[in-house]
Amino acid sequence: MVTTADIADAVRQLGLSGLPVCVHASLRSFGWVDGGATAAVTGLLGEGCTVLVPTFSWTFAVPPPDKFRRPQNGWDYDRFETSSAGAGRIFTPDSNEIDSEDMGAVPTSIVTMPQRIRGCHPLCSFSAVGPLAMQLVSGQRPLNVWAPLEALAQARGSVLLMGVGLDTMTLLHLAEQRAGRNSFRRWANGTDGEPIEVETGGCSDGFGNLRSALLPLQKECAVGSSRWLTFAAPATLDAAASAIRANPLVTHCANPECGRCNDALLGGPVVDD
Repeated sequence: MVTTADIADAVRQLGLSGLPVCVHASLRSFGWVDGGATAAVTGLLGEGCTVLVPTFSWTFAVPPPDKFRRPQNGWDYDRFETSSAGAGRIFTPDSNEIDSEDMGAVPTSIVTMPQRIRGCHPLCSFSAVGPLAMQLVSGQRPLNVWAPLEALAQARGSVLLMGVGLDTMTLLHLAEQRAGRNSFRRWANGTDGEPIEVETGGCSDGFGNLRSALLPLQKECAVGSSRWLTFAAPATLDAAASAIRANPLVTHCANPECGRCNDALLGGPVVDD
């Protein structure tokens, strides 16, 4: 059984105490956790960490408006339809709504905490708890989706993968941007109820191909049956962006017809804003 004390011990072992940490986690990978996701977060907070997590909410998505320009965008406009679940709905950072099945137990726990700070992005918000929560999250906007990760790097923070792989690491989307790719665009209602463009990530299924570039930066330990990997954010961004510039195909997933990967190789959508 994994306890809060075990979590705290691992944080110290990895040298993460007192640092901001972007967490991607599979709670199931731990085995049994006494206290569940809340205990995992408590262990991190008890070591002085600020915990940053993606709290995506694609139920606020709307179809592309007719007025939207149609460049390469990881999207087949003639075949695919965006969910209209967001029709008539407006996201605010006060919302606790989250794609819990995709995000997992830890982000779902954090987004309901009264002290959490949530970013201003209707589809791909980040949320944080801890002393640097406002500093990490306050800069996020619909057209600045990766601002919390920029802030994480500026604060010399790290990414912590709890029983999951590189394909979950949202920091690598920021590395793509630093390598020269524009983030993809999707659509949600703005505060006035009218559809707006928002930045989102592309396909991450090929991010495991960056393993050799990132291996020298990796620290690891075991917590219960979970393998934890941690990467310092600034160095990881530099290494991943360099690897992508050197070989743009390195992030391509196993599907040669993946529209998001193929359009990412072209630089993502052509934008002028």
